[in-house]
Amino acid sequence: MNNNYIYRKYFVLYIHQLKSWPNFTWDADAILPDLGKVRHRQGLILGQMNSLGFRLKEDTILETLTLDVIKSSEIEGEKLSSDQVRSSIARRLGIDIAGAVPASRDVEGVVEMLLDATQQYKQPLTGERLYGWHSALFPTGRAGMHKITVGAWRTPDAGAMQVVSGAIGKEKVHFEAPDAARLETEMKLFTDWFNNNHDNDPVIKAAIAHLWFVTIHPFDDGNGRIARALTDLLLARADDTSQRFYSMSAQILNEKAAYYHLLESTQKGGLDITSWINWFLACLDRAMDHTEEVLSRIFTRNSFWEQNRDVVLNSRQHQIISILLDDFYGKLTTNKWSKMAKCSVDTALRDIQDLVDKGILAKGEGGSRNTSYALLLPQKN
Repeated sequence: MNNNYIYRKYFVLYIHQLKSWPNFTWDADAILPDLGKVRHRQGLILGQMNSLGFRLKEDTILETLTLDVIKSSEIEGEKLSSDQVRSSIARRLGIDIAGAVPASRDVEGVVEMLLDATQQYKQPLTGERLYGWHSALFPTGRAGMHKITVGAWRTPDAGAMQVVSGAIGKEKVHFEAPDAARLETEMKLFTDWFNNNHDNDPVIKAAIAHLWFVTIHPFDDGNGRIARALTDLLLARADDTSQRFYSMSAQILNEKAAYYHLLESTQKGGLDITSWINWFLACLDRAMDHTEEVLSRIFTRNSFWEQNRDVVLNSRQHQIISILLDDFYGKLTTNKWSKMAKCSVDTALRDIQDLVDKGILAKGEGGSRNTSYALLLPQKN
């Protein structure tokens, strides 16, 4: 192994160690086409949403926020109950939903943070507000089994803060954050810029804020989720509405490998962040593609219930139909019905046959208990 290799391995300069930090630069000509495309699509989506009826718009907002909470946590390897998340958001926003369930403290904390970011998007960002978000994320004062500093910046006692991804025992180190002794100064610079910089387009500002906050990594844990909440806050400012119709977190999860790769390469590059901004804009554009899928699903769901509003259903039938309309994968059989509805196979068969007779389910191929069934959806005009 030669000395040059040793030097490169152990003396990498991260961007927060550069003299010009945090004076980011970018090539405006290179990002303007993507920025223009994204801003145009934001306007189209808002126009489309404003033309919807109250209930459809409410359903879209609830579905988008639920997706945002679940996917942001999933990026960090944490699986939240979609029913709990949806119920918590609906309760806080005053939306009536069927089958609401109690939510755990972990779920309530993530929901509280996201709703504060998106519903109070015009409010200034302060250290105290960030402390509140962090405390909501870690109500027990622990991240998993480990006790952490909660509601305050990380301390020198915790040692060097390395940004990693991957399962325990297989972590990949992407970069090392600034020393804890720098955090007061670093976060004052960040919040001052966040509140007072009006020169940049809010979407570009969202891209910068995400990278800047992740680079500082001011907390012992939860930095990624808070960075994505800050992104949502600035995107709400860009749309000038608290009503969310697309999820950046869901798209980041879809592109998780590229996301971490670009974060790592940007940390070891210079302060020209053109590549990061271009990726951020492209990711946001792809996130808005999903809005069409959400709308289609919501239209289908509402059309189905409208078409069958006079059909009498028992509680099990209503529950399973709701699952079929939302997130069911594969083929429906009596065995699957009995497991989902927590009833006997004979009861499941009676429920299913009743729906076949009422024209709600169609019988597919197979025989006996292996027969599959499909929901008959309204025909699109």
